[in-house]
Amino acid sequence: MRCRESDFEKIPGGVSRRDFLKVCTATAVYMGLPASIGPKIAEAATAAKKRPPVIWLSGQECTGCTETLLRSTHPTVENLILDLIALDYSETLNTGAGHQAEEYRAKSIEENKGKFILVVEGSIPVKDGGIYCKIAGKPVLEILKETAPKAAAVVAIGSCAAWGGVPSAGPNPTGATPAYKILEGTGIPVINIPGCPPNGYNFLSTVLYYVTFKKLPELDDKLRPKFAYGRLIHENCERRPHFDAGRFAEQFGDDGHRMGYCLYKLGCKGPETFNNCSTLRFNDMGTWPVNTGHPCFGCSEEGVGFNIPLHTPAEVKNVTPSAVQTPISVDHGGGGSAAAIGLAAGVAGAAIGAGAVALKKVGQEEKKQD
Repeated sequence: MRCRESDFEKIPGGVSRRDFLKVCTATAVYMGLPASIGPKIAEAATAAKKRPPVIWLSGQECTGCTETLLRSTHPTVENLILDLIALDYSETLNTGAGHQAEEYRAKSIEENKGKFILVVEGSIPVKDGGIYCKIAGKPVLEILKETAPKAAAVVAIGSCAAWGGVPSAGPNPTGATPAYKILEGTGIPVINIPGCPPNGYNFLSTVLYYVTFKKLPELDDKLRPKFAYGRLIHENCERRPHFDAGRFAEQFGDDGHRMGYCLYKLGCKGPETFNNCSTLRFNDMGTWPVNTGHPCFGCSEEGVGFNIPLHTPAEVKNVTPSAVQTPISVDHGGGGSAAAIGLAAGVAGAAIGAGAVALKKVGQEEKKQD
């Protein structure tokens, strides 16, 4: 097929239309939309006379959420902030500083009432009037309450902003509070993108969805986009077949650990954490904690990450069939019982039984140790 010259026309920022269309189509599929929506996303993102303004506030945080966004490549952060959105204020990425930056923030908010997206990174301290986190001499608590009512929507990026994260861990001396609780009852739409840090593409996809459809994507009961947080990590983990077969790493560095066995006994929180880490992964390199040999610690799940001790076995929310169709070989490791292996090798429904057998086996071994 011969390429047309128009295929290589550049959109602002130097990205070819063909490459940009590929990104938008991939984003549509990733969010569970038909691939045919890709051109519509591309059109909405490039046809707008004015890019959607974004005000990015920082509370109690480590800047990790901004850092993960800076490492996105589809699109790159410069394409995002120069072509798709207008990042009018960000303490980390501002060109200006001090009074200049604060004056521009106030100007953008007034000029774009009801049109800008407010991104909140970090938890908000409420104890003692919020004095434990200030921007330009004013508590970020006050700034959030003043700014949010003027925004079209609020995006809480990272676990700290979404449910409290590290700053809210006991004894929570500053009264660290997530954005949605502070804005509860105001009617202001809030969407949570938890994770420590979250995958940058979960944020990018949410922004592109909003730009295209002028509304937020479907959310779950914790205000998270279902396309990213609709399934347990455990369901799509590459080590799931070992869980079904009852094969576990007992300690770091043992034979099971080196052979890639399930990390459940080492405290993996995948069975009770909703996220897409096991499918989307990080840094465009196909990496995430579990495939490097470390258990998931549930950083995106409220009440799990930074609350339950790291190596405490997870609560298995529901023993659902694995989405990973990996054959289970009896002679590879030999850690599972014949019953567990037989069940796991059966039809999809049998995976439920295999998971139950694996859990039963864990319980029996723990009783023996007691």
